[in-house]
Amino acid sequence: MWLKRLVVVSLSLVVLGGCSSSDDDGKTPAADGGTNTPDGGGTVTGDCLGETFLESLGEDRLLVGAQMEDDTAAGAPFDVHYLYIASGLVDSNNVCTSCTSGCNAGGSSCANGACAWWGCWQDLSQPPGDYIRGFVSRAAGRQQLPFITYYQQLLGSVGPSGEGEQQLTALNDAAVMRRYFADYRFTLQQVGSARALLHLEPDLWGYLQFFSNGNPDSVPAQVASANNTDCAGLANTASGLSRCMIAMARKYAPNAKVSLHASPWSTRVDVYLNTNASFDIAAEARKVADFLSKLGAADTDFIVVEASDRDAGFYDSIGEETWWDVDNRKLPHFRQAFTWAAAISERLGKPNFWWQLPVGNMSLPNSNTRWKDNRVDYFFSHTAELAAAHSVGFSFGAGEGRQTSPETDNGNLASRVRAYKQAGGQVPCVK
Repeated sequence: MWLKRLVVVSLSLVVLGGCSSSDDDGKTPAADGGTNTPDGGGTVTGDCLGETFLESLGEDRLLVGAQMEDDTAAGAPFDVHYLYIASGLVDSNNVCTSCTSGCNAGGSSCANGACAWWGCWQDLSQPPGDYIRGFVSRAAGRQQLPFITYYQQLLGSVGPSGEGEQQLTALNDAAVMRRYFADYRFTLQQVGSARALLHLEPDLWGYLQFFSNGNPDSVPAQVASANNTDCAGLANTASGLSRCMIAMARKYAPNAKVSLHASPWSTRVDVYLNTNASFDIAAEARKVADFLSKLGAADTDFIVVEASDRDAGFYDSIGEETWWDVDNRKLPHFRQAFTWAAAISERLGKPNFWWQLPVGNMSLPNSNTRWKDNRVDYFFSHTAELAAAHSVGFSFGAGEGRQTSPETDNGNLASRVRAYKQAGGQVPCVK
C-alpha cells in the first residue's frame, strides 16, 4: 500500500487516461441522468446493483463509514467502522493460543505486549484475537457494521520494501504461505457468525494484473500445497489463492460479505490521474473487471474501490499533484473516477464500496495530520452520483500516520455524517 505509487513512478508509466464522454459544462449530473442533492436525497434511475446487497444487510440507504477511534464512532451515526489488519505473522505454522507463553513474531516474544503480530494487540491475559473479536462486538453494540481490511500478505512475507514483484514471488514460498493461511483462517474465526464486511488484500490483485499481463494463472502460488485443509483441489497459482480465500471466508465467517479490491493503476495506466479527454475510461475499467473475474470475483458480494491513500494537500507537500476538480471541468475529476467505478460494477454485476477516502478538508492548515483535501465534502454533496455509479457505501480513513484522521479534521467528517443522516440518506435506486 505504502509504496505502490513509487512502484508506478519507477516504472515510468505514461498516464494516458481520460473520459471519453466528459461533460465540461461544470455541472455534475449523475451518470444515468439523476440529480445530485447535497447531504442526501437525489433521484437515480436505471439498473440498480446495490439494492439487493443493502437489503441483505437490512439497509436501504448508502452506507457511510470510517477508520476511527471508538469515541468518534460513538459520537456520530456512522453505519460502518473499519479496521486494518496489517502486521507480521507469528513465527510458527500454528497461530498462538496464548500471548504470554510461547508466542513469537518477527523473532520477538509477544509476552511483553510489543510483538509484531496483530493477534496480541490487546489485553495479554485474554486469548489471542480479541483485537478483532472486541472490535466486532463493539461495532455491533453501536449498530454499526464492522468492516475488516485484511492486508497481511505483504507484511507477512517480504515487508513494505518488497511491495510489488518481490511480494508476488513470496506467494510461491510454502513456508510463508502456511503461516499466512493459518493467520487468515484465525482472522475469519474471530469474525465467526457475526455480520461483517470483509475486504481481501488491497493492492495484491492490482500487482498481479500489473506484472502478470492479465493472467493470474501464470503466477505460481503455494495454495493447496500449503493449505490442503481449505484449498484442496485448487490450483497452485494466484488465481487459486484468491478463490481459496473467498471460499474460506464463506466457511469460517458465513454471515460476512466478501470483496476483492479493484486498483485504478493495475492496467499500467493510472486512470485517476488521467488528463486525456479522449481516453476510454470505461474500457480500461473493464480490463480490471475481467482480471478480477479470473480471480473468482463472481463468488464475491461487492467490489472495493478507492480514491487516494493520502490527502491531496500532503501530496502537494512532496511535489505530487493528485487533486480532482470539483467542477468536473478539468481532468482529473470526480466524474472520471465515478465512471471507472461504475464500469467495473456493471462488468462484474457487483456493487462497489469506496474505501480509505482521504479525510482532509479545505479549512485545514496543510500540516502534519491536518491536510487539505476535497473528497469528504464532494462525496457528501453528490451522493446521487455515487448511487448512479452503483456504490453501496463510502468510507474515510488515513492511509498512513501523517494523514488527516476523523480525530484531527476539526469535526468535519462527523458533521457531514450527521447532516447526511438527518437528510434521510441516499437511496441506491428508484423502483
